[in-house]
Amino acid sequence: MKTDKLFYRIFLNQPGLLAELLPGIPPDCQFDYSAPVIKEQEFRHDGILTPVENDPNLPLVFLEAQMQPDTDFYGRYFAEIYLYLKQYKIIRPWRGLLILKSRRHDLGSEIPYQYQLDNQVQRLYLQDLLHQNPLSPNLALLQLIILPKTKTVQAAQNLLESSKGQAEFRQKLDLVEAILVNKFPNLSLEEILKMLDLKTADITQTRFYRDVFQLGRQEGEQKGRQEGEQKGRLEGEQKGRLEGEQEGEAKLIIRQLKHRFGVMTPNQETQIRTLSVPMLEALGEVLLDFINPTDLDTWLSNQENLK
Repeated sequence: MKTDKLFYRIFLNQPGLLAELLPGIPPDCQFDYSAPVIKEQEFRHDGILTPVENDPNLPLVFLEAQMQPDTDFYGRYFAEIYLYLKQYKIIRPWRGLLILKSRRHDLGSEIPYQYQLDNQVQRLYLQDLLHQNPLSPNLALLQLIILPKTKTVQAAQNLLESSKGQAEFRQKLDLVEAILVNKFPNLSLEEILKMLDLKTADITQTRFYRDVFQLGRQEGEQKGRQEGEQKGRLEGEQKGRLEGEQEGEAKLIIRQLKHRFGVMTPNQETQIRTLSVPMLEALGEVLLDFINPTDLDTWLSNQENLK
């Protein structure tokens, strides 16, 4: 999971975090997410959060995460914003939210953009969170991204224990899982959950676990056991796990596309379910760029032509 997708997941699942970081946005304001390309220069936004409510006074939020030094960053960021406002004829206000790793990173000269940086753009430096205590639950979640690995597990356990009720616990666990999978890429999800030492939690009910791993694996292993009766149990279960991985990935992609477009045709779902795991991963990388279902049809058609 790439960093931009991780922040996309966090902000959509914790809308209160956006209100906490950007004063003036209602805590219950819901946003939709997109990552459009600015065609004239082929600029690509990390993400734009658009208010779901039809209130012209609520701002667009240009969200960008930058974890490395980049002397062109500020120039590119503001160029992307103003080209987007022009190209899409935006008539509502806008705000900026920059998630940055360190104040020491050189992101280019601030002087030409000082007014915007002081008045319209909020910068959150993740390393600052290491020295702040206590933190709100939302900021504690972001702190997990930057904490030393030796302290991450205990902090994650503390965050989960602060949950009020099962619904909040599962929501936090879903995001904690996503952060730790991103932070510990060499560990399996099962190993990460073991690290968290969740003795009483039903981790199989979290969306992250169900969508990405468990559903596909269970169905795949069941299919593998059936085939194993004829071809050998070990061979069948191995094949089943591979098929389960493909099926679980396909289900996740379909769910994300339905979230973006509302509905999908049966033919689109069928085509996606037949894609290989590498092709599904490629689709997961580009689906945030799709503006409408026609873009999906074009992408699927191009993949068919490559076969």
